[in-house]
Amino acid sequence: MSRSNTPKSTPATESTRRRGFAAMTPDAQRAIASLGGRAAHARGTAHQFTSDEAREAGRKGGRAAHARGTAHQFTPDEAREAGRKGGRRSAEARAEARAATSERKAS
Repeated sequence: MSRSNTPKSTPATESTRRRGFAAMTPDAQRAIASLGGRAAHARGTAHQFTSDEAREAGRKGGRAAHARGTAHQFTPDEAREAGRKGGRRSAEARAEARAATSERKAS
């Protein structure tokens, strides 16, 4: 016969009370998690996704959302606007990169 280390008459509120992160508000949890993420990036130990890893993660999330039936179904107009927005942002990023490169060369 084995003995348990837990007391026999623990009130239900004691055994189910939330502790640590679970007892915090979502905002408090987010603030602490953010500090941890910032610290990891500052140390250089944070995970940096490659383009291929990010693409695969997006595919995985999309498959999961479609399987659950929670994926957003774009109308043709929404899809067109999303494509335009992505194209504009890509062009802006390329222009910014070219400007930064030319500034470095000029110095």
